[in-house]
Amino acid sequence: MLYRLARPLLFSLEPETAHNVTLRLAGLASLFPARIPKSPVRVMGLDFANPVGLAAGLDKHAEHVDALAALGFGFLELGGVTPRPQPGNPRPRLFRLPQARAIINRYGLNSVGVDAFAGNLRRARARTILGANIGKNKDTPNERAAEDYLRCMEALYPHVHYLAINVSSPNTKGLRELQSAEMLSGLLTALKRARERLRDRYGRNVALVLKVSPDLDDAAAGEIAEVVLRQRLDGLIATNTTVSRKGLAGLPHADEEGGVSGAPLTRPSTEILRKFSLLLKSEIALIGVGGIMSGADARAKFDAGASLVQLYSGLVFRGPRLIAECVQANEARKSRPH
Repeated sequence: MLYRLARPLLFSLEPETAHNVTLRLAGLASLFPARIPKSPVRVMGLDFANPVGLAAGLDKHAEHVDALAALGFGFLELGGVTPRPQPGNPRPRLFRLPQARAIINRYGLNSVGVDAFAGNLRRARARTILGANIGKNKDTPNERAAEDYLRCMEALYPHVHYLAINVSSPNTKGLRELQSAEMLSGLLTALKRARERLRDRYGRNVALVLKVSPDLDDAAAGEIAEVVLRQRLDGLIATNTTVSRKGLAGLPHADEEGGVSGAPLTRPSTEILRKFSLLLKSEIALIGVGGIMSGADARAKFDAGASLVQLYSGLVFRGPRLIAECVQANEARKSRPH
């Protein structure tokens, strides 16, 4: 109700300004506790209060953990974060396309840096499953990318339950090259070795999850699946934003550079999710994200093989009520006769 009242004002603001105002207002959520149906699920060895989480990109710096947790999410993915602070791309870099219920962003992994990010996590009090989306700095060559991911892992390991390895953002030049079989295998090998050492140091396991692009062809998806199975990763997130402009022709801002999220991503993201479900043979947990604008969209992700789902753009257009709607849709799905 509150979001419905605030949305016209927020949509009158420049999108990135509205984004920042919304996060500051999220603190009001603790005054109105979310009524989310109980729907516990165990995935990747972790116990989630419900299977509907926040996608990376909303709280980039882990500055609003407690407020966002109060909305009723089953888990929060924060970031993306890079080892060193970087400003990202110049503004404007966020665009709304309301006619298509879409968003284009080209943030370029703007980050406060992993040390400040970890400090924000230390101050958070929320008792919920936390993930951190980690990436490399823009000026780090791909040949040395593993060093950046390892630096993030080292700093964040004590503070999170899982790490999402971001090799699929379209807004950092060359980043998607890390999805190639050879580079991905080398990166994941280095991360898994480091995790063994950190697991011994801290006496706890942190799950490793790979986030992939929706723009993969069959051959690329097959190669990634082979690497993920060989490395025995804990999970895979499908998907990041798309560079496709299908369905956006002629709309204001449609030609802006960046990744598209929202309704145009619903179908392609779900198709990639279903493809990985078949390729991974239910051996790796799947997290579905991309274009969840309704409970029916979330249900489609679960039907395609997801154990968990994540929201971002849907929240912009629908508000926090979407969280309960998605939880309810999954509960209804589970109770239907087989």
